This record gives sequence, C-alpha cells and structure tokens, in this order.
Amino acid sequence: MEGKMMELWYSLLSLLPFTWAQADGLLFMKNAFLAVLVITPLFGLLSTMVVTSRMSFFSDALGHSAFTGIAIGTLLGASVKLFAGADPMWFAVLFAVVFALLFTFVRRRTALASDTVIGVFSSTAVALGIFIATLGGGSFTKYNALLIGDILSVEPAKIGLLALILLVLVLLWALSFNQLLLASVHPALADSRGIRVFWQEALFSAAIAVVVTVSMTWVGLLVINSLLVLPGAAARNVARNMKEYHLFSILSAVIAGVAGLMTSYYIGSSAGASITLYLALFFACTFALRKKRL
Repeated sequence: MEGKMMELWYSLLSLLPFTWAQADGLLFMKNAFLAVLVITPLFGLLSTMVVTSRMSFFSDALGHSAFTGIAIGTLLGASVKLFAGADPMWFAVLFAVVFALLFTFVRRRTALASDTVIGVFSSTAVALGIFIATLGGGSFTKYNALLIGDILSVEPAKIGLLALILLVLVLLWALSFNQLLLASVHPALADSRGIRVFWQEALFSAAIAVVVTVSMTWVGLLVINSLLVLPGAAARNVARNMKEYHLFSILSAVIAGVAGLMTSYYIGSSAGASITLYLALFFACTFALRKKRL
C-alpha cells in the first residue's frame, strides 16, 4: 500500500518542470518535497495557538527535552539488550510528552510567571541531555546532526508517520479548538464554563511535543522553534479573523517550506535555516503591510 502511494506521488511530481522531479530523478528530493508538504501544515496550524497562547519559548524548551530523550534512547540502546536497535526517536517522543505534561502541571500550580517555569525546565533538560550524552567520556559530536537537521534524509515510512500526525492534529483542532482557545486566552472563564483547562493545555502541549520530536531530525533543533512561531506571527499581522489567521499561517509555512527546500537543493544551504529565513521575510512583509494599513 505504501509503495503504491509513493509511486502515485512520484508520477504526480513528474509533472513539475524540475529535473529531479522526473521519472528518473532523485528519489531523496521527491521524498523531501513530500515531507515538506506534510510537515509545514503541522507547524502552520500549531503556530497559531503557540502565538495566541504566548508559548513561544515553550516550544524551544521542548526541543531541548527531545534532545535529552534522544540521548537517553541512545544510552539505553547501547547498554540494555532489551532496547538494542530501538529507534531513539521514540524515547525522545516519550520524554518530550512527559516533559510537556509536567510543565503544564507545574505552571498551573505555581505563582511564578510562565517564562520562569519554562526557563527552569529548559535549562534542566539541556543540562541533563549534555550530562547523558557525555557520560563516560562520550562525544557530543554524534548529536551535531540534530542541531542542523537534514530533510533530504527523510524516509517514506517517516513521511507516513508525519501524515498520520497531521490527520490526528486536524481532527483535534476540529473537535476542541474553541475550548482550547478559550482556555489559553481566559482560563478563569473557561473553567467557569466547565472546560477542563488543565487537560486542554496538556493536550496542546503534548501535541507540540510530538510534532517537535518527530520532525527535529529533519528540521534541526536550532531553528525548529522559529517554525512554530513565525508562521503565526506573520499571519497575525494581517489576519482580520480566526479563519484568515489559520489560512495565512498554514500558507506561509507551506510556501516558505517549498521555497526553502528549493533553495537548499540548488545552493547547498541548510533546509531548516532556509525555510526560517523565508518565514522571517514573510513576517517583515506582513509587518510592513500592517503598519501601512494602520
């Protein structure tokens, strides 16, 4: 089934006027192009709520926790027979989800500002990750690839996983967006209307954790936070309602993703960094339009 779907995708790509997209073209580029079309809507959708909830630095902290999870998975795979050969990504997903839920729990039960709680969790995750990665004199350099990412290395099976996550996220948005929005903007009012604010926040935090962790290998930890902030920030400059807000955020993410991938392929730059720069340009343009309109 997966093979037939990929064959269909490759045949559709052959309609594009690019050498790599033709029937005898580069498979890794075709896979990367499909991955971008799946990943970028994920970031565009989540970005709207990240910006609205003022949780920009939380997504950055999740990247740090995902790195710690990778380090734990690598250590267990090397020292415990039961986990030998296991993909460290799943340890990262588990650790990031636990990290997100614990953060939500602590934030709801402390008088400290959210950015302070994020700082505590982020610094702890970074320290723990580095400690585990260098345990016993281990080298940190084997984790360098996670910092930059490589979208060209994505495999069809992982694209299928990303597509499944996108489908689940769209369903989640359709079923609980209004409650989630109210819980993030006015928790007290949401609570008075019977909305379980903690579980709404926990669900959203876990969704970000999964997306960040699964995609960090291809996007890169250094720029993954920008992909969760810039689409929503750019869209908010010009959107007049919630529908436009989501539409502009997703469109800017997809367009920047495709443009960044093309730039990366033709000039040899990092795809994640290229996408981020295009998104920064979109933000500058929408900010200028906003100022002009005002």
